[in-house]
Amino acid sequence: MESINHTLFLWLNAPEHPNAMVLTLATFFAEHLIWVVPLLIGIGWLRGSEALSKAMLVSTASGLLGLLINQAIGLAWLYPRPFMISLGHTLIPHVADSSFPSDHLTLWWAVAFSLSLQRGPRIVGQALATLGIPIAWARIYLGVHFPFDMIGAATVATFSAWLTLRESRWYLEPSYRLATKIHHRLFGKLIALGWVRE
Repeated sequence: MESINHTLFLWLNAPEHPNAMVLTLATFFAEHLIWVVPLLIGIGWLRGSEALSKAMLVSTASGLLGLLINQAIGLAWLYPRPFMISLGHTLIPHVADSSFPSDHLTLWWAVAFSLSLQRGPRIVGQALATLGIPIAWARIYLGVHFPFDMIGAATVATFSAWLTLRESRWYLEPSYRLATKIHHRLFGKLIALGWVRE
């Protein structure tokens, strides 16, 4: 399996002298697109209905659970990144921590899959899930992940989305009440002006 992982990585990894436009696009997908997740959750919370706000809380829980699972996997099994074993070309800096699964893609897909499973934001979730594919490619192309890291991320994200939605009855209402109190305290003036929801 490891030889397949390495072979697929070398096939997808950037050449020694990559095309500048492809490199720019890959860097955008690999490093900058992730900011869509907190932005989307923030807008959904500030401007959406109660149902949408609760959907954002569930998707946030999914993302956090996914990252927690990844930390446990990384502590139990340190799988080196390609540059740690001098394989391929690495075009962006990254800390030398465990490669499997990809935290970056786990967070993205855990949120996307969670939204996809919920009635209101399903289309947004499906769009985000599709955007995860070029993110996965970019992380491999730039040399910081193996292809199997992305399969691991998809597995963890799927489990996280399923579990946090299934068990939402245990945490959703209290976390919604707490988040609403914080929301009113932070955005009281903007609520009065009608710029954000009450």
